Amino acid sequence: MTPVSHNNHHNGIFNEGRRLYLRKRSPMIATNIANQFVAARRHGRHLPEYPGPIPESLSAAYAVQDAAIHATSQSVIGWKVGRIFPPLSEKFGANRLAGPIFTSHTLSADAVASGNIFTGGFGAAEAEFLIKIGSDLPLGKQDYTLEDAERQIEAVHVGIEIASSPLPTINELGPAVTVSDFGNNNGLIIGQAIPDWQNSNFADWVVRLEIDGTVAGSGSANSFPDGPLGSVRFLLNNLGERGIAIKAGTWISSGAVTGVHQVTPGQSVQAFFDTSLLVSCTIEAAPIV
Repeated sequence: MTPVSHNNHHNGIFNEGRRLYLRKRSPMIATNIANQFVAARRHGRHLPEYPGPIPESLSAAYAVQDAAIHATSQSVIGWKVGRIFPPLSEKFGANRLAGPIFTSHTLSADAVASGNIFTGGFGAAEAEFLIKIGSDLPLGKQDYTLEDAERQIEAVHVGIEIASSPLPTINELGPAVTVSDFGNNNGLIIGQAIPDWQNSNFADWVVRLEIDGTVAGSGSANSFPDGPLGSVRFLLNNLGERGIAIKAGTWISSGAVTGVHQVTPGQSVQAFFDTSLLVSCTIEAAPIV
């Protein structure tokens, strides 16, 4: 007879107990991290370091994001989609990430628009195509194709995403950290609609971003895998998996076409789309209260 190893037996009990402990503790950890991010954003103060253990997976990061959305009690008008590049896309099993855009931080480019960034934190401006969903979608659906995604689009606009976080190292710490703080979003500037977007080939347009009149970057939306439609498909499936309702009028900021360009208060930003559409804004410091 082979004797039972007491060490293995005790290790098994310890490991099972550890798993149960972590399952019970995870919602508490997510809520605590979320509350610290929400408080920092509300008061306009920066966070010198990540406020807790860094999420090890995107699902853990989205748990923090969901807790933060709940803690803000703000209305979500849309979602930003960002890119996860290799090799991190292989590590995390996704080439995109998502974060909420709040109604209170969404502005029309028809007026003089300004975007707020957190003093001492991270701040950037991104030229993006903004896609508007035309109808309420089934809750929990997770099998959208590119063709399905295209059928949900009511309009495509040009715009600028304001990317900002109280955490200055948010992008350096990886996509799970970015996801956990609202996907690093702090605003959306909505520009003009693209006439006849279905036949415009907008994903092939050359887009240019200037900061204080100097070109910061240029590119086309088709540099993303499957282009803007890939971002829509990803977002619809992501929200379906998370059990989040998608209503008519939801905006999707489909990804930084010209890259992520850091900005500081007092600067001006202009995004040029093809040869005819322009979106501009100024950058201000988020108020400290």
